[in-house]
Amino acid sequence: MKAVQVIGYGDVDQLQVVDIPVPEPEQGDVLVRVKACGINNTEIWMREGAYGTDKESGWRPEGVQFPRIPGSDITGEIVDVGGGVADTMVGRRVILFPFTSSGVDGEEHIADDMSFIGSEYDGGYAEYVTWPAELCYDMPLDSFIDSAAFTVSGLTAWHMNEQLEIQSGQTIVVTGASGGVGSFNVQIAANVHGANVFAIVGDLKDEAKLKELGASRVFSYRSETLADDIVEANGGPVDAVLDVVGDALFKTALDVLKNGGKFCISGSAGGQTTHLDFRTLYLKHITMYGSVLGTRSEFNAMLQAIQAGKIRPIVDRTFPLDEARDAQTYFKQRGKFGKIVLVP
Repeated sequence: MKAVQVIGYGDVDQLQVVDIPVPEPEQGDVLVRVKACGINNTEIWMREGAYGTDKESGWRPEGVQFPRIPGSDITGEIVDVGGGVADTMVGRRVILFPFTSSGVDGEEHIADDMSFIGSEYDGGYAEYVTWPAELCYDMPLDSFIDSAAFTVSGLTAWHMNEQLEIQSGQTIVVTGASGGVGSFNVQIAANVHGANVFAIVGDLKDEAKLKELGASRVFSYRSETLADDIVEANGGPVDAVLDVVGDALFKTALDVLKNGGKFCISGSAGGQTTHLDFRTLYLKHITMYGSVLGTRSEFNAMLQAIQAGKIRPIVDRTFPLDEARDAQTYFKQRGKFGKIVLVP
């Protein structure tokens, strides 16, 4: 089969198109013919060594083992099954839950042995992939490409919203709102929880699109009066911030939060370290959450919301599998809106 492997840390030249044998499903596994695979920051940062280039490079203590096939947002069709799996699964069109773990229900994402597809297991930058049958769910939409837009970004956003316990009528600020996680944060906060969503982006050209997704107001982070603009528009400080940017907007996020407000972060594209005056936290009684991925129960709830039309896919562009280098390069460019998807 054709596959794209990461052969080491570095630039996109570390992505190599190879021909390798089709994997065989083991006990409890299925073989999935990959139809689409969304791209995430996770696999790019893994390749670049942003998580570290030794034991810190993956989700497990031993780090990433090369060569590795990346890709975690996978949809496809089951074409074979391993031992203990019913033959009736063959032909099912599925979306893959992206990690394994021994964690109990509700704590799968924080278990020490959590292992991620595309990092600890070979992933979806390939024509075929094997995965546990119990972690394959029916696709929420008819389109393989559209369904591949949700897995990691959607689950991460869903869990962020759940942690903040968003209530109808609250005002929520969403940073990075034109990206994968950010655009889902807008939709989930507004359309699932009934919040008043303020979206922050770089270029206001996406204002109309974000309002279609559920945002009531859209702001540019380039404004020199951003914090004042947000507080004025809301008639006072906001209830919570859903952040994927990190340092570049951290001060603004804390400035606009009300006393007793909540802040949740799941990314740091705008800087991985920051300055924090602890007095801001305790004097304003701010609660802070770190967040990534989520639980199987949340994944199932997200799929139901997608089927109900409360969350819709935003796909910016597709690339053929053998153009994975170009796809990852494009992913890092500014001005995109939504997901980038590889099609084998």
